[in-house]
Amino acid sequence: MKRIHLHLNVDATRFRASVDFYTTLFGSEPTTTRERYAKWLLDDPAVNFTVEVLEVAGDVPGIHHVGIQVEAADDLEAIRQALTEAEAPLLEVGRTQCCFADSEKHWTADPQGVRWETFRSFGQLEHYGAKTDEELALYTKNLASEG
Repeated sequence: MKRIHLHLNVDATRFRASVDFYTTLFGSEPTTTRERYAKWLLDDPAVNFTVEVLEVAGDVPGIHHVGIQVEAADDLEAIRQALTEAEAPLLEVGRTQCCFADSEKHWTADPQGVRWETFRSFGQLEHYGAKTDEELALYTKNLASEG
């Protein structure tokens, strides 16, 4: 089953208020909570909704990116193929440890520059992990303008 994965990038002074707001809105506590990071894995609707504080130069509070989470390698490959056919810009990260998860992922952007992450996760981690230099660069520029 595919999950829509939304990240909301919030200012550090508003993180606690945001967690409280979404806990009330969703009617449940976050599935994962770490310092400056909270994630809800909801079944109805099937959504992986994350609020985190990202301190990346040039980034602004608000929706940082959207994405599609899949369970199987074949589904991730099908999305990669669709992005290739759509001639979308593609950053193939591959296997990585990021956002408290062991995962495999790709990044793209739609024609308006909205960042999309496509990924599958293998399990949770106790540490945040690290983004690649290419991913960090993606956070501060419009990937679509390069496509």
